[in-house]
Amino acid sequence: MTVDPTSETWAELVRLASPTEERNPRTTDIDLLPTAQVVRLITDEDARVPGAVQAQADRIAAAVELAVAAIRAGRRVHYAGAGTSGRLGVLDAAELAPTYGVGPEWFDAHMAGGAEAITRAVENAEDHDRAARADLEHVAAGDVVVCLAASGRTPYVRGALELARERGAATVLVSANPAAPLAPLADVAILVDTGPEAITGSTRMKAASAQKIVLNTFSTAVMVRLGKTYSNLMVDVRATNAKLRARLVRLLAQATGLEPEECEPVLAEAGGEVPTALVALLGGVDVAAARTALAAGGSVRAALAALPANR
Repeated sequence: MTVDPTSETWAELVRLASPTEERNPRTTDIDLLPTAQVVRLITDEDARVPGAVQAQADRIAAAVELAVAAIRAGRRVHYAGAGTSGRLGVLDAAELAPTYGVGPEWFDAHMAGGAEAITRAVENAEDHDRAARADLEHVAAGDVVVCLAASGRTPYVRGALELARERGAATVLVSANPAAPLAPLADVAILVDTGPEAITGSTRMKAASAQKIVLNTFSTAVMVRLGKTYSNLMVDVRATNAKLRARLVRLLAQATGLEPEECEPVLAEAGGEVPTALVALLGGVDVAAARTALAAGGSVRAALAALPANR
């Protein structure tokens, strides 16, 4: 965005600067150092990120509960962001498909600038709140809109939050600014205090790492709560190649303690459906009975508990 430095808008942008845009006193001489020390400084800064995210654990849990309730009610979770933040939302949503068999019917991602901005910077796309309204036009009451903005003030994100509130959707903000101006628009504000970046204002660094951890934690916890795992095993992996098909057989062996040779034919009979094969193997029932139990229970543990022998 081109801004007149004498305008009120410019003055406001300066006043609202995020901590990520402050100079980091620990890295002021970074350009004078040999490679090993440059790398050490950057990794030392990165090491601060997990603790900052952990401090927001309760708020992440609150966001998870909103998402679980929404999906159980037949609604969706939407990610919205610009630049690096938007790309991380797109990445998280995309990775849920092969990992948990979940697509846009549960998680839908929206990025300022559209698909082009995923691989090429479209820097002014974040300045338009009306674009977010167009991108998220199908948000409805009961949905959850998770907005990502390192600075906590991005206009595109503001537009997404305002639209969500108007439509009756729950709102979540993920930011690296503890004083994020948009926080009042969020039902849950996850404000990760990552502090100044190693390179001033380069929020693709610590701020982005924090957002990636938050999203990993958030979406994984949602999947666990919705029965997409059995123990700590992924049971809805989509086997799209030989490696993944072998992984599914190994998963069944890990879950049951049986040999892969015993698991493979049951998986084949189940049409590659891991939950069905797992219930059949653990419950000692045929595939048809396992499929019926899953339809009634919804998860592997619920289906096992519902089998006659376990009542």
